[in-house]
Parts: sequence; structure tokens; C-alpha cells
Amino acid sequence: MKILSFGAGMQSTALALMSCENAVQAPAPYPLVPVYDAVIFCDLGLEPPWVKEQMEFTKNACENAGIPFYVLDTPLYKDFTENFGERRVISIPWWTLKNDGHKSKMPRNCTIDYKVERISKFVRWELLGYRKGQRLRSEDIKAHEMHMGFSAEEAHRCKESKSPMFVNKFPLVDMGLTRADNYKYILEEWGMDTKASACAFCPFHKNFFYQYIREHEPETYQALVGVDHLLRDKNPKPPMDSDLFISRSRKRIEDLTPADCNDAECFEYCGRQVWNGF
Repeated sequence: MKILSFGAGMQSTALALMSCENAVQAPAPYPLVPVYDAVIFCDLGLEPPWVKEQMEFTKNACENAGIPFYVLDTPLYKDFTENFGERRVISIPWWTLKNDGHKSKMPRNCTIDYKVERISKFVRWELLGYRKGQRLRSEDIKAHEMHMGFSAEEAHRCKESKSPMFVNKFPLVDMGLTRADNYKYILEEWGMDTKASACAFCPFHKNFFYQYIREHEPETYQALVGVDHLLRDKNPKPPMDSDLFISRSRKRIEDLTPADCNDAECFEYCGRQVWNGF
């Protein structure tokens, strides 16, 4: 099987839409992109509103092209907010600050546990028909492809899969397509203006993201502030001697200044600068 791990950002959206074109055109216009056996999106519970819009657009395109599209409920936001401070929770890479000024970062396990592992289990149990606890058949060992939307400038992120079932594939890297190339393709060929995808409370966002959300998406902003207050008011289990922050500036989201938020990541398109959404 050829599976697309779909995050609904511009890169994985480009792959899914290229696959849709390949499904209905001959010869295939994008020979390095397969017609996927499944496109799988993990709903983590608190993404910026444009992520769901991009997901729904792509879901409709896949359905029209006959490509199976699945949405998995992987409630990272719900699990974290209900359990933080009460019991051990998944490690999210929060920025840390001790009283003596020492700065560090928490380990990142959220992507593995709430996306990679959930997709792997879904493929194994629902698509390949395994029972829980059943050993992997020899014909399924490294027999399936997991495609990921890393673009050319992210080639350093390309790694082999640790799953016994999958071989990772990175078609955008193989085609030499950048984030800007994917943006251009989706806008000009499909008419959709896209942004990057991640949890709203992902600590890897630039501060500009939080300013944008505050100004344009007030409901998402209030939920984001709620997570930040949780980090401020509760101590994790097991306890830590560091304060935890969403912002890389190690300030509370509400305390970020315009100067803190002057860090937007952009790329050029048709002579103008486009914010990448992160």
C-alpha cells in the first residue's frame, strides 16, 4: 500500500492534490507521486481554522478522484488539557526556564504518539485486517510506503521509518519542490490559498503566529491562552523545577509585545512576501 500521512499543510496538500490529478489523467502528470491507497489525517483537536478548511477541500478532491480519505480522532488537545497536572501526560516540547535562568526544551513525543503510531495502527488493524497482538506477516515487512510532505528545504528531516511495515518516501524532496513551489501549485492549479499546519499550541510556532491568531481567530486564541494558563498554574506529574512556556520567548502568550512578534517566516510569490502560516 501507498499511504499519505496528511497534515493538511501546503506540502501534504500538494501531494494529495497531485495524486488526485494522477488518478484522473493519463499519462500521470506527476510520476513520482502515486495514486494513494489511503490519505490519512489525524484530528488533534486544536488546529488553526485554516487547517480544517484545507483538510475538507482536499478530502472532497480525493473523494471526487476515488482516493480513500480517512480522518482519525487523535485528541491530543483534549487529553493534555484534561490530564496535565493530574497525571503523567504526553511530552510536548515546551520551552523551559528555571529560576536561575537556565533555558531548555522538553522532549517531543506528541507527533510519534498522536500521529505516527495512530496512523500505523489504523493501517495495520483497519486496512490490512490484523488483529491486536497478531504478528506481522512476512509479506508485510517493509512492504508498504508511507509518504510525507517534506519539501526540498526540509530534506534534513527525511529519515528511515522505524516501523516494521513501512518505508518512508518524500516525493517533494525527490522532485526538488520547495514550500513556495507547493503554495504556487495549489493556488494556481486549484485556487486555494494555503498555510502551514500544526497544533495551535505547538511550541515551534514563531511569535507572529500568536499575534495573527489573536487578531484574526479569537476563539482559537482563547483556547491557546487556556493551555498557556494551564502551564503557568499547574505543575506536571512528575513535578519539575522549571516553568513551561508555549512561546519560544519564554513569555506568556498574552505578554508578547509587537517587537516579540516581528519574526514572521515568509517566502516570495509573484514579487510579494507570503507568510507561511507557522
